[in-house]
Amino acid sequence: MAKKATAKTGVKPKTKRVAKAQRAAKSTAVAKRTGSARSASDKAGDAFIKLLQSPLAAELVAVAATSALAALAEHGFTNNDGSRGKRAGKAVKEAGKAAATAVGRRLGVELDEIRKASKH
Repeated sequence: MAKKATAKTGVKPKTKRVAKAQRAAKSTAVAKRTGSARSASDKAGDAFIKLLQSPLAAELVAVAATSALAALAEHGFTNNDGSRGKRAGKAVKEAGKAAATAVGRRLGVELDEIRKASKH
């Protein structure tokens, strides 16, 4: 009795490129990310972390915290009108405004120094 002819499933491809294409087509697993194929969000995240670790960011946080604390202290000592809840809400708003103003001033100073340095 003769064997029936069957199609071979393990046929080797003629080139490496064809083999790679066949493996990619058969693969159902998610491809692993490599260091060279990083997405834009990964790069942006790394840049943001570097920014947070910079001395300028630390100085801006310190300036904001100091000005906010000063505004809270001033508001607590000088304002005696209204209820306690309203007074606390106003104090927090003023502290936020003071912090934003202080950070804005400090950034302005830094940008002016950068402009001066780039001209020379």
